[in-house]
Amino acid sequence: MPVEISDWRPAPFDLRGETVFAIGDIHGCAAEQPPLLDSIATLAATAAHPNRLIYLGDLINRGPDSMGVLGLWALDERRRGVDRIDRVIGNHEIILLLAARHAEHAEKAGKMWLTDRMGGGATLGELQRASHRPDAVLDRTLLETALGPGIVELLDRQQPHVRIGNTLFVHGGLDPHKEEREFLARPWTDFTDARWAWINRGFLDWKDGFKGTLVVHGHTPPALHREISGMDDPHLFEGDRLGLDGGSARTGIVTGAQIENGRYRIIKSGTLRAA
Repeated sequence: MPVEISDWRPAPFDLRGETVFAIGDIHGCAAEQPPLLDSIATLAATAAHPNRLIYLGDLINRGPDSMGVLGLWALDERRRGVDRIDRVIGNHEIILLLAARHAEHAEKAGKMWLTDRMGGGATLGELQRASHRPDAVLDRTLLETALGPGIVELLDRQQPHVRIGNTLFVHGGLDPHKEEREFLARPWTDFTDARWAWINRGFLDWKDGFKGTLVVHGHTPPALHREISGMDDPHLFEGDRLGLDGGSARTGIVTGAQIENGRYRIIKSGTLRAA
């Protein structure tokens, strides 16, 4: 599986001396994940310390092997060759966990998860086959039987965002018309009201920055990103944003970045599919 690493590009990141490797939406594309992670481990071996890996969410659905993605995502720092790993929650994980809880928002989340647009039906099938329960409904028992309690615990412990220096790592983005701390304070259990995991319009078409915060995000695949932002290349730092959703399940590309003080470069794993 080919991996492409871009040249360094300038950007005003201030990560307090850290090297950060961030990975956008994987969406069940487990075959593209190991080459990207191996490349990150190689780069981390020669990078400044401390360094960390940040997953930006949307690990599951749409692609062919969500369980394989979760197994690799769950591996610890020693196995991944970095000093630290942070796991940020995406809207697809929010939907999964709400639906499995059978609590507030569960019914709406469950119906949304199984739509063709969200692609949860294929993931449910994976979970049913792994648990040898072909008729099982989505609940905590199914998750723990299929994935193991360790992965389920990591899913429960995902972070809404990570802040390092002047840079915010979040799945969806920011609303420039809302106060940042208040906007980010909504818990993921608020479903679509936790808009930091869902926003694209109003974020990607905003041109005036975010009061000194630089945003590294996933969530919006290239075609939709271009439609909203007007950018030819959605993986360029522009408007104080850097998008890392490669549209993996449709394009065949999982996208990440290496980010350091004052610069970044894009890392892509996979073979681009014909449109």
